Amino acid sequence: MFTYTGFTLPNPIASVYHFQSETIFNSSSYVLLFFSFYLCVCRLNHYNRMKVAIIGAGNMGGAIARGLAQGTIIPASDVTVADPFSGNLETLQADYPEIRVTTENPKAIEDADIVILAVKPWLIDQILSVIRLEPRQVLVSIAGGVTFEQLVNSVGPEQTIFRLIPNTAISERQSMTLIASRNASKEQEQLMLDIFNELGMAMLIPESQMGATTALTSCGIAYVLKYIQAAMQAGIEMGVCPKDAQKMVAQSVKGAAELILNNDTHPSVEIDKVTTPGGITIKGINELDHAGFTSAVIKAIKAGNVE
Repeated sequence: MFTYTGFTLPNPIASVYHFQSETIFNSSSYVLLFFSFYLCVCRLNHYNRMKVAIIGAGNMGGAIARGLAQGTIIPASDVTVADPFSGNLETLQADYPEIRVTTENPKAIEDADIVILAVKPWLIDQILSVIRLEPRQVLVSIAGGVTFEQLVNSVGPEQTIFRLIPNTAISERQSMTLIASRNASKEQEQLMLDIFNELGMAMLIPESQMGATTALTSCGIAYVLKYIQAAMQAGIEMGVCPKDAQKMVAQSVKGAAELILNNDTHPSVEIDKVTTPGGITIKGINELDHAGFTSAVIKAIKAGNVE
């Protein structure tokens, strides 16, 4: 088997017959291979025809636009970004000249299949009162705390809507992006997953879990950064150069994440590997527990669950 842009294709070698030292391919395997390849091409052509409009070229909107331009699903020339501040647009277009830019939101969405609202929550109603979405267009909101019910009040109950919660690592194409859908087909859900998996990792969840999972991912990245900052301060106090301490701690955190993600293991398993009885690591772990580290993290994440 081999994979081509999300489709797994059959390997005709697996369907050969060996007869008197001659290898004869089963004709049906060619038919299946051709059909599978045809589906892949159709899917690619469909994706390549998809046009995306992004309203807002700030940190998140700009990062999404750059990520799409670097990806393989939506060509940069099919991305249009709207923002009232021309400075944001000029910076974006300097990096990716193929991306189209405009200061007019209605103009941005004219030919769009997907409209992404990358603005602050309090601007959503204002923007949706100015633009008029067609039934065929898919609305994507990345405004935290703005529910489907609120969006439906502005666009109507029949519109296909997605809520997305990325985190700031999307600028490095390393976001953990949460996706909830309303009135979406399986194909539309898969398209969203494909797009945002190119910008890190994406996961489809019910809207009821948006609050809790946002606290884990969007807020959670700040808590991880806070740990990095605290560990750096300890290193500096012990005489380590600040820049060196930052690199050491950041790489250690990255390595810990890779251990979990690549091996599908549990943090406790990895902790046990480095906590030798009587060793310095277990002493440090116990100090964290005595100081209420686990409790503080749980309280912080629960405090971020606002939906």
